[in-house]
Amino acid sequence: MGIETLSRAEARSLMLNAQGLAQPLRRRARKSDVLAAIRRMGVLQIDTVHVIARSPYLVLWSRLGDYQSAWLEELLAEGAIFEYWAHAACFVPREAFPLYRHYMLDGLPAGGWKSVPAWVQAHRALVDGILDRIRREGAVRSADFENPEPRAGSWWNWKDEKTALECLWIMGELMVARRQNFQRVYDLRERVRPDWQDGHNGAKVPSREAVLRALTLQAVQAMGVARAPWVPDYFRLPKTGNLHRLEALADEGRLTRVEIEGLPGPAYRDPAAKPAKALTLTTVLSPFDPLIWHRERLRELFDVNYVLEIYIPVARRKFGYFTLPILHRGAVIGRLDPKAHRALGQFEVKSLALEPGVEATDELVADVAAVLRRLAAWHGTPELVIGRTKPAGLAKRLRAPLAAH
Repeated sequence: MGIETLSRAEARSLMLNAQGLAQPLRRRARKSDVLAAIRRMGVLQIDTVHVIARSPYLVLWSRLGDYQSAWLEELLAEGAIFEYWAHAACFVPREAFPLYRHYMLDGLPAGGWKSVPAWVQAHRALVDGILDRIRREGAVRSADFENPEPRAGSWWNWKDEKTALECLWIMGELMVARRQNFQRVYDLRERVRPDWQDGHNGAKVPSREAVLRALTLQAVQAMGVARAPWVPDYFRLPKTGNLHRLEALADEGRLTRVEIEGLPGPAYRDPAAKPAKALTLTTVLSPFDPLIWHRERLRELFDVNYVLEIYIPVARRKFGYFTLPILHRGAVIGRLDPKAHRALGQFEVKSLALEPGVEATDELVADVAAVLRRLAAWHGTPELVIGRTKPAGLAKRLRAPLAAH
């Protein structure tokens, strides 16, 4: 039997369905849906940009619609999820802890890990003092430490106490017990995970290769289907050995070899992945959504070139500071630059541009207007203001169904 060839449309359908972005949730979201979405994605990236809702909340909204943001923090405090370096700093399902415990102990890719032991050794007295305080007094935030000294260095100009807390978190001495006003609250690992003792009661830390194999498999499962070069980015795994691991998983029947029409090289499908029955969801996507965070994959599969322009000088920006791609019925059809003015109760769409070649059909306009209205209401900013659009006449057409509503 030959290798199955998928059209790009079929590959998109598999990926959107795997990511939970094929169809709207047909009922009101529940707290269990938040956990299910994180498990489905494997990770939920954390980012603090607050132009509208912070990225992790928006990623969940894209899949669940209206839900209570507090559920995410509750799941963290309850231990159903935890924080660690995965694709970046992420919320991760509880059951993945053994994989990331290996990272903590042996230093697989984690943000800045190579510099952590040396920094801790150079600041041993400070680090030990912080650990002693936490043992005596309980969980702490960075804000609980005052340090008037000038800040300089490679750790984002953090004060030394904040750097120490982050280093201890990366090393697994501390974990994030909960968040308070989105600030991390750190506590001893043994208090956050009292059930886990390395090497005791079945709490076995997997080998390096077992971790890489497990995360390689999880990456393909989260995407539904993937070209080999797309796989390492999902959990920021080493590229060396990637193809060997994928081939081994295919030989074992845990992945299926496929080809994606028009795209080079081997691709792999989760045997359990199914194409969507229909692609009916219209939503907006965070720049840090796992569907689009790998820009090369976005370009190859969805024919969209997307750049987050936060770090581009204002004069050189084409679309805006914090543009959000618009997903419409299986295609990325445009992007918008939003701003939630919470004190005014106003949600401003500074600009909205359709991608080249996208036709502004009545269906598309109605769907986009509806999703903007829902997004504004969820932010608690029900007054929706639409600025410039491309094409120019689109603004008037988007306002029409809003006025009627």
